[in-house]
Amino acid sequence: MRMPHVERGMSVGLFGGSFNPPHDGHALVCEIALRRLGLDQIWWIVTPGNPLKDTRHLLPLAKRIRLSEKIATDPRIHVTAFEAGHRIRYTADAIAIVQQRNAGVDFVWLMGADNLKGFHRWQHWQEIANSIPIAIIDRPGSTLSYLSSRMAITFDHARLDEDDAMLLPRMKPPVWTFIHGPRSSLSSTAIRNAGDKAK
Repeated sequence: MRMPHVERGMSVGLFGGSFNPPHDGHALVCEIALRRLGLDQIWWIVTPGNPLKDTRHLLPLAKRIRLSEKIATDPRIHVTAFEAGHRIRYTADAIAIVQQRNAGVDFVWLMGADNLKGFHRWQHWQEIANSIPIAIIDRPGSTLSYLSSRMAITFDHARLDEDDAMLLPRMKPPVWTFIHGPRSSLSSTAIRNAGDKAK
């Protein structure tokens, strides 16, 4: 339930989600982000539940944490559920408290491209974009979504060329980049549906 330890001057990626369940596609996003952004750490933030998603089939938080720890094997990745400890439901609030409590650390919000299409539905989405650099990692079927998404159109002026992604953590928001790379076709929804059919 606690935030991982960091030192001033570090660059840290924040990768939040329900992880219901976590899978190798999530680990691949982190691997790409570590390499392309030169991050010192990634916080894999297991949320109590996404306000925009159906929570009827949500695995218990403790189980999602355990499963995430099994998949996130890179020592630079730290699994945390601090949102539950602070009773936080929304990403904007999570980012605010992380930045407030970790002065001198450069944070980047990480997300798969599959989340970009609906990013404008997140509470205070423009506030998020104005408060933290954002790295969007390519996902199958979502490569072109950034072209038409409301976020990409609204913040088109703040897009950083992918070739300069290593500069992102130290830049002042709003700034974002879209990173192409190896893609995994795995999805939590597909895994859950396959499990339901097997019962």
